[in-house]
Amino acid sequence: MPELPEVEAYRRLAERALLRPITEVNAPDAWFLKQGLNAATVVDALRGRSLVAARRTGKVLLIDTSDDGPVLGLRFGMTGRLLVDGRAGVEHLVYASQRDERAWDRFALRFEDGGDLRLRDPRRLGGVFLDLDEAGLGTDVADLTAAGLRDVLGTSVIALKARLMDQARVAGVGNLTADEVLWRAGLDPRRPARSLSPAEVRRLHRHLGATVDDLVDRGGCHTGDLMAARLPGGSCPKDGRPLSRATVGGRTTWWCPHHQR
Repeated sequence: MPELPEVEAYRRLAERALLRPITEVNAPDAWFLKQGLNAATVVDALRGRSLVAARRTGKVLLIDTSDDGPVLGLRFGMTGRLLVDGRAGVEHLVYASQRDERAWDRFALRFEDGGDLRLRDPRRLGGVFLDLDEAGLGTDVADLTAAGLRDVLGTSVIALKARLMDQARVAGVGNLTADEVLWRAGLDPRRPARSLSPAEVRRLHRHLGATVDDLVDRGGCHTGDLMAARLPGGSCPKDGRPLSRATVGGRTTWWCPHHQR
């Protein structure tokens, strides 16, 4: 499932597509075009332009276009992959088919030199946007300060994990990343967000930054230290105690009841 580390890999791959004139736009899946877009609008907006910069906020890839053109926004859902000239930004996605099927290409740009950029999504959970409201995306977790994290947690009584995964507040923390961060920080994902002490907020902030950096360097959210144990009968890699599983914030959650308090 693409989370921040995967989308950062997609951003870096998208840089290979910059400054290459777009000759063809293929948007065969009307459902994949969001916020009232249709294929004709997207074709008119992008054909003849070039991609000039690739950015990322949380799990959204944002690509600026030439001549004051629109910003192309790409969301990848749970199974979306970006390919440029046939090269995938991420080879392995957890919980997604590893097959390469052209029928799963929901959006594509073809360039003047014959290459292309494709968004391939088996389950159609991603989406394509033009000029997405970036102000509504929340603060990218890589830019979140300790004070900003305190504000995010605030006086909320919702579960800590759910608060961290609220993309309008903290952009980029997905399910697997949240479990990894809270496991490293020794914090129970079910705790009310407001219950953290100042020292726990500082510890959580430190682990948020370090975990995201680690997962980006390793090549994906599936490379977390907890990942191999997130299954029935799994044991905590730190202390060997049985892991607990529950639904928190609508997502399957794993934690160690011994050291996560």
